[in-house]
Amino acid sequence: MMASPLALAASDARTEPWHKNLRHELGAELIGPRPTWWWTGQPPQDCPGRQPDGTLTSLPLPDLASHSRQQVLDYFDNTWTLTEILLAGLCGEEAFFRPPYHHLRHPMIFYYGHPPVLYINKLRIAGLIEKPLNPYFEQLFETGVDEMRWDDMSKNEMLWPSIQEVHAYRQQVYRTVRGVIETHPDLASGHAPITPQHPLWALFMGFEHERIHLETSSVLIRELPLPFIQRPAAWPKLHPSADRVAEFPPCHGYDYPANALITVPGQSVAMGKPADWPSYGWDNEYGRRETALQPFQASRYPISNGEFHIFVTEGGYREQRYWSATGWEWRSFRNLKWPTFWMLDGPAGLHRYRLRTLFEIIDMSWSWPVEVNYHEAKAYCAWRTERDGVPYRLPSEAEHQALRSPQQCAAATISTLIDPVMRADGATLASQWGWNCNLAHGSSSPVDAGQPAATGFHDVFGNVWQWHEDHFNPLPGAKAHPYYDDFSTPCYDGQHQMILGGSWASTGDEAGLWARFHFRPHFFQHAGFRLVQSDTDGGAVRLDQAGTAGQVYEDPQILNEYLLLHYGAAADQMPYAFGPCDAVDFPVRCALWLLDAAREYGVTTGRALDVGCAVGRASFELAREYRDVLGVDLSRAFIDAAETLRREGELRYLRKDEGELGVILNAMVDPAIDRNRVSFRQADAGSLPAELVGFDAVLLANLLCRLPSPKSLLGRLGGPRGLVKPGGLLAVFSPYSWLPQFTPPEAWLGGYERDGQPINSAVALSALLAAEGFELLRETDVPLVIREHARKYQYIVTHAGLWRRR
Repeated sequence: MMASPLALAASDARTEPWHKNLRHELGAELIGPRPTWWWTGQPPQDCPGRQPDGTLTSLPLPDLASHSRQQVLDYFDNTWTLTEILLAGLCGEEAFFRPPYHHLRHPMIFYYGHPPVLYINKLRIAGLIEKPLNPYFEQLFETGVDEMRWDDMSKNEMLWPSIQEVHAYRQQVYRTVRGVIETHPDLASGHAPITPQHPLWALFMGFEHERIHLETSSVLIRELPLPFIQRPAAWPKLHPSADRVAEFPPCHGYDYPANALITVPGQSVAMGKPADWPSYGWDNEYGRRETALQPFQASRYPISNGEFHIFVTEGGYREQRYWSATGWEWRSFRNLKWPTFWMLDGPAGLHRYRLRTLFEIIDMSWSWPVEVNYHEAKAYCAWRTERDGVPYRLPSEAEHQALRSPQQCAAATISTLIDPVMRADGATLASQWGWNCNLAHGSSSPVDAGQPAATGFHDVFGNVWQWHEDHFNPLPGAKAHPYYDDFSTPCYDGQHQMILGGSWASTGDEAGLWARFHFRPHFFQHAGFRLVQSDTDGGAVRLDQAGTAGQVYEDPQILNEYLLLHYGAAADQMPYAFGPCDAVDFPVRCALWLLDAAREYGVTTGRALDVGCAVGRASFELAREYRDVLGVDLSRAFIDAAETLRREGELRYLRKDEGELGVILNAMVDPAIDRNRVSFRQADAGSLPAELVGFDAVLLANLLCRLPSPKSLLGRLGGPRGLVKPGGLLAVFSPYSWLPQFTPPEAWLGGYERDGQPINSAVALSALLAAEGFELLRETDVPLVIREHARKYQYIVTHAGLWRRR
């Protein structure tokens, strides 16, 4: 019998590095109902949102034009206590430190500390509080994980703070945030609307950020083995349909509803939250896009477990032809043969399953929506296309708009009364609106249980998120918010799929009409899908085409150009004597600059980090003297090439001369370099893994102006868990070639005017680094040349700065 990933995760792991986090100090206090000390805010019995049965539901999303101070306090308490109720579902100390079975996320201790840290950091940025509470925590817990691929597994070797230490920090943060709410004059009766320009926007940002993690943490808990979880008494109960006894095999039209297609007429739809809408919104919700839709058909319901069961029994997980190339790689890597949250009940060939919910395993609920990732949803579409002889796909974002009731489509011109999440708590949403969101229930519900939209479609909002064909993308006119400039922009990369509609666990803004959310296609997030049949693509926005910002450095031609830049002979990089021959070998000169500085200033050459390493030449050159060098880059193509060079010592590539003409060359690592000193890892420079700290030297070459949020990386360099250790060196080379497709203008370091004065990037960079405790040792101009073909070259002059951390 094949065990599920969740069952395999329960095996003993006493020899794994994460086990060093177990202090064995709390014992029985984390098993069973939580003791009084656990609650750092309001205990459930005293918390706003408490229901007659003792469970807690989510309060309505605040109206920022009319809320009272007490309503803000209630919403904060409701948010904070819901998080602590959810985490009271972790049974025993090990549940906080055991990594998820896929090793793609931090252990739950991170999510115990992350939301409170964001409150403090954002309130400081907004000027609402002056000082940090715990600088170490506020760096350690600041940035989560956005893994590149399903096999991009963190080693989970970090030593995390203890549960008691994080608990004490939560107490401090609760008092601090409550103090801001109780004393800020702009929350007094009759206050003006809180807008994105107001410092208090950061407060509501903290609320909605915590609510996002309330939901994502629930998925991570659902992935933990059952021995490490327990149902908290105050958590919303499962939907009543969970008590039904499952039949095998399920009967279409009885155990789950027939799911006919409904025709939607052609129409023009508009997307985008009005700038003056009086509720908190994430930056990606604003802007405006109008799309002219052709007629299409969509399934009345999301696809149910019963419908998906046929795909499973007919071998959908075994047939490669139904899967995209990437999807099949993921399925093969995980060796899946059915959805992750289905639990095999008997021999595999019988295809009998039970269902893992958040805290328990129940009989299979065939009428509930199937919860899968994007790869699985697309494979089902391909299978149905083959079976039915008509093309199926997922909806586009524009088509999701057309599924809504007409008043919801016209919400921007009506009023907040149109958004139920601003009017009702979760329990009321379920009873009066038929929406399963805002924690109306503690699980999904039958796809036909709720009230349909006026268009006839069920679960347009709530129950489960729904995967869409669009990549996560900015609406025209959207701008990154200065308090959180890396919330959305790093994910406009063609690697994140749009999900819409919210789930049973979505609360606040994410449950509302304007929410636009996303995840990588292999990720799970209480998400399902519905089918669309159409002759068009529905206006879906795709960002994975050649030339788009997220794909530039995955292009084979760019890879060849960078292999030439890094490893080509000088005569190949610049064959003309009248050309800038001093601009060749740029990566070598960058590394040499840092090596010379280490000798000059007497800095040890133990560990070096090359951020934006591309195909790795500077990393190898640093290894001539540094004992341990790590190169990281966002591009999978670059990292694969660098890893091949590390493993094999050479790699063939094409030097382009003209059109399709060129010469095959061989990139080689100098045999004198010990390649075992070097390792490579795909990672986002704006959210580097938390375990990367304390390097003797850090190199940033030709990188800053290609980051969605340069300050996110610069903020990691210093501080208690800085990338650069005290006394260590930092070398930055940048031409400051700011382009909106890579970096939103509001995140540029310079290259613009402020109050009529020009802002220079080099000056701004020096000021930022000085504030982080770095001393400028020297600066100069360093040229480089990139050959595109025999008669076209990019000549670039970088500003180079060398800093030492005090």
